[in-house]
Amino acid sequence: MLDIKDFSIFDNQSSFDLKGFLMKIAGYWKWFLGSLIVAFTIAYQVNIRKEKIYAMQTLISVKEENNPLFTSNTSLVFNWGGTSDQVQTIATTLQSRSHNELVVDNLHYYIDYLEQGDYNLIDAYGSVPFQVSIDKTKGQLVGTPIAITFCSNTEYVLRIAFEQNSISTVAYSDNSYRTIAVMPGEFVKKYKVGEQVTLPFLNWKLQINPAPGWYKGKEYFVRFNDFDTTVSQYKGININSDDKGGSIITLSLQGTNKARMVTYLNSTVKMLIKRQLDSKNQFATNTIAFIDSTLVAMEAQLKQTGNELKSFRKDKNILDIEEGGTKFSDKILELDIQKEELTRKITYYNSLSAYLKRSVDYAKLPAPTVAGIEDPNIVTNVSRLIALSRQRSEMAYAVKSDKLFQDFDNQMAAVKNVLLENIISAKASLQLDLALVTNKINQAEGSVKKLPDDQQELLKIKRKYDLSDNIYSTFLQKRSEADIVKAANLSDIHFIDPAKDVGGGLIGPKTSVNYILALFLGLLFPLLLVLAIFFVNNSIQNAEDIHKLTKIPLLGVVGHLKEKRDLAVFEKPKSALSESFRAIRSSLQFLYKKQDVEGAKTLMITSSVGGEGKTFCSINIATVFALSEKKTVIVGMDLRKPKLFEEFDLKNNQGVVDYLIQQKTVAEITNSTQIPYLDVILSGPIPPNPSELIISDRMEELITELKQKYDYIILDTPPVGLVSDALELSQHADVTLYIVRQNYSKKEMLTLLNNRLKRGELYNVSIILNGFQNKAKYGAGYGYGYYGASSYANGYHEEQEPDTLWSRFIKRFNK
Repeated sequence: MLDIKDFSIFDNQSSFDLKGFLMKIAGYWKWFLGSLIVAFTIAYQVNIRKEKIYAMQTLISVKEENNPLFTSNTSLVFNWGGTSDQVQTIATTLQSRSHNELVVDNLHYYIDYLEQGDYNLIDAYGSVPFQVSIDKTKGQLVGTPIAITFCSNTEYVLRIAFEQNSISTVAYSDNSYRTIAVMPGEFVKKYKVGEQVTLPFLNWKLQINPAPGWYKGKEYFVRFNDFDTTVSQYKGININSDDKGGSIITLSLQGTNKARMVTYLNSTVKMLIKRQLDSKNQFATNTIAFIDSTLVAMEAQLKQTGNELKSFRKDKNILDIEEGGTKFSDKILELDIQKEELTRKITYYNSLSAYLKRSVDYAKLPAPTVAGIEDPNIVTNVSRLIALSRQRSEMAYAVKSDKLFQDFDNQMAAVKNVLLENIISAKASLQLDLALVTNKINQAEGSVKKLPDDQQELLKIKRKYDLSDNIYSTFLQKRSEADIVKAANLSDIHFIDPAKDVGGGLIGPKTSVNYILALFLGLLFPLLLVLAIFFVNNSIQNAEDIHKLTKIPLLGVVGHLKEKRDLAVFEKPKSALSESFRAIRSSLQFLYKKQDVEGAKTLMITSSVGGEGKTFCSINIATVFALSEKKTVIVGMDLRKPKLFEEFDLKNNQGVVDYLIQQKTVAEITNSTQIPYLDVILSGPIPPNPSELIISDRMEELITELKQKYDYIILDTPPVGLVSDALELSQHADVTLYIVRQNYSKKEMLTLLNNRLKRGELYNVSIILNGFQNKAKYGAGYGYGYYGASSYANGYHEEQEPDTLWSRFIKRFNK
C-alpha cells in the first residue's frame, strides 16, 4: 500500500529546494518503475494489435480543353470559369456527398470482404477469391459479419451468429431499413457457388473470381454496412493542389487496404471525368433532345404534304401544270424559308424569355443555334447561365454557406437580366425583317393568283412540301452537328499518375509515438499521485518541519523500528537505533546538569495522541540508563489505556492504581525485568477516576519514595492532546519529552503544544522525532543522535540485513 512520505518542502518556504524535491521523488522509484512497466506493456499490446496504415495517391491535371469543332454555327459553349475555378469546383465535387454516393454505389463499397487476423477481422478486399452480387431491392443483414467457409471448390457453408431475437436489414435501392425477427443462436446452411441465396435477411449470389487460387477449406467474412456511413468515410479524401502549378491536383487516401484505396481513387476520378463531360455536353444534349422532338413533328407534317402532292398529281398532266408556275415557285420558296427562319428565331426568343421569367433552373436550356441564332451576346449569356445553374446544383451537396449560394444567385440574376435585354433588342430587329419578308410574300402571292387554278393549287401544295422538307433537312444537319460536337468534347481533367500499388506506402501505426506517450504517461501518473500526496499531507515529516512550527528544542531523532518488540536497545545494543537512544541519554544528562538537578531524576514522556511511540521511547530510554548501571524504573501512568505490561510479558493485575488507592506498597507493585538495573511499575486495573487519582497526595508520595530508591524515574503518560493526566504529572518531572512521529503526528498539534507552553501547563519540554526513515523520501538527514542514516556509520554499528522478498517469504513461512 502506498505510504505517505515527506512532501512538505513547499510549506512556509521562501525558496524551492529542487535537489531535495528530486531526492524525495526518487524515493518512490518503485511506483515510477511499475507505472512505466504497465504503460509500455499497454503500448506494446496496442501496437501489435493495430493494423498497418497505408497512403495511396493519384495525380491529375486540370486543363481547359476547347472543342476543335466549335464554329460560329456550332457554338455549344461550356465553361467552368477558368482553371482556378475548376480546381476549386473539382475539390468541392470530390468531397461532396452526391459524388461519393455515385462512386460508392458503383463500386459496392458498402460490402466488406474480411479475413480473420491475429487479433481481429482485417479488410481483405482484392484478395478474397469471390464476390457477391446482391439484389438491391431486397434486405441484407447489416452490421453483422457473415462467415463463409468453402467446403469444396463449388460449395460453401454460410454461418451467422444471432445474439438477439431481432436484426436489422437494409435495402440499398432506397437505403431503407427493416427489423426482422430471428431465432437467437447460430444459423448454418450450405449453398452451391452461383446459387441464388434467398433469405429474409440475405439475398445474394456468390461467384468465384477468375484465377482465385487455392481457397478450399478457408474461411472468409462478408459484412454489409450502412450506405451513408460508408459514403461519409470517403468524403474526407485529401485534396492538395501544387503551389508551383495550380492546375495539378493530388488526391490521397489513408487506410488499411491498398487495393481498396487504389480502386477508389481511380474510380472517383473517372466518375468526375464522366460528370464533367456530361456538364460540358449539357448544351449539346439539350439541343439534341429539342431537335429530336421537333423532327418528330416535322416528319409527320412532311409525310402529310407529300401525300397531298401525290394525290394531286394523280390523273393530271403534271408537266404542263408545273411549266407555268416554276418561275414563281422558286422565288416564293426562298421567301418562305426566310420567313420561317425569322419566325423560328422570334419563337425561340419568346420561349426563352418566358422560361427565364418563370424558372430558376436553367440547366436544360437548348442552344440558341438550334433556332439559327448566332448573336454572340445571346449564345455566350445562355451558356454562362447554364454553367452557373449546374455549378450551383453541384455545390448544394457539399457547401453549406448561404453567402456562396447568394453570390451564385446574384450572378445568375445579373446574366438573366442582361439576356432579357438582349432578347428585347434582337426581337425588335427580327420583327422588322419579318415584316419586309411578309410584304414580299404578299406581292408574290398576288402574281400567283393570275395563274390557272390547277397551277395555283399545285404551287400551294408544292410550296408547303418544299418548306417542310427544307426545315427537316436543316434540323437534321443541326442534329448531326450537335452529335459531332458532343463526341468531340474533351474532359478538362486528365490522369498524370493513376493510383497504383507499387509497394511501400506504409505510414503507420506510429509505434514510436505510442512508446513516447507511454513514457510520458508512465512518469506523469505516479508524479501526479505523489504531488497529490504532497499537497494533502499535513503530517510532520522531518526535523525542518518541527523547527518551522515551534521553538521547542529537538532533542533527538529515533529511527524506524522494523521489529515487532519494543526492546530494541536491549536486543540489539549495537544497532543504529540503539545509538540514537544513547545520544538522547547524553542530551538528557546535559539538561539535568543545566538545571542543577541533584539525586534522582524524573523524566515524563508524552505526546499529542496515541500511536506516536511514547511507550516505545520510554522503554528504550530507560534501557540505555539501565545499561549504564543506573537504577531505573518505568512507571506506567497511562491509567486509561495501559500497554507497558505487554512488552515485558507481565500481567496488569496490580500497579500504580493499587498504590494510589492505598491497597499496595511500592515494593508490592514493583516488577523486575530481564534487563539489569531496570524495574517497571505497571498501571494496574483501569480505574473509573484516573485524573482524581493522579492529583491525589498519594501520587506525590509515590514519586518521593521512588526517588529514594532509583537514579532515574521514567513516567510513561497518556497523550496530552486527549486527556489532562499528563498535565497534572508534569509538576513531578524534571524534564518532559514530547514524542512526535514522522508521517503520523499532525502539524497543528505542535501549535497546541506551543499554547500549553505559553500558559505554563508544561515546562522543560523537548521534542523527540520518532519513526524517522528513508533519507531519499524525507530529505537530508539530521544529526540529533541518529547515526545510521549515512555511509559514515559503516563499521560502527551492527549491520542489519535489508529485507528482501526471499527473507520476507522465509519469515512468513516460519510463522
